[in-house]
Formats: sequence, C-alpha cells, structure tokens
Amino acid sequence: MVAQQADIYQDFADFIAGLSPEKLLSYYAPTKMQQRVELLIERKKDGLITKAESEEMERYFTLEHIVRLAKIRAVKLVSRLG
Repeated sequence: MVAQQADIYQDFADFIAGLSPEKLLSYYAPTKMQQRVELLIERKKDGLITKAESEEMERYFTLEHIVRLAKIRAVKLVSRLG
C-alpha cells in the first residue's frame, strides 16, 4: 500500500512538473499557509494539537512532499531543455 501511494505521488509530481517547469520552480506556499503549518507544529510540540489539526497538518506535509517531488523533476526537465 505504501509503495502504491509513493508511485501515485511520483506520477502526479511528474504530471505537475511537465505542465510548466519554470512556474513550478518559482512556486512557494502562500504566507498564510506557512503560518498555519507553523502554528500546527507548535501546537503539536506543546501537546495541544487536536486530531483534526493533526490530520490537517498531515495533508499539508503530503502536499509539500508532492511539490518537492515535482520540483525535482522540473529541474531535470529544465536542464534537459536548456
């Protein structure tokens, strides 16, 4: 199951990277999202995080993982084209 999930993430990252590698490489999470993740991390460190917040944090981390995979592939695409 975990291997299948990783393949899905990699396939989706390939798709995203192929759309516009240059745009993807310039993408950064909005400040509001970054602040929310920082708050969730602090709440977890303090032992105050709720189950819903923990699940929300995991979704952010999954999205971050996919974007990182896509950026790696975008760098490879740009270097091949350039």
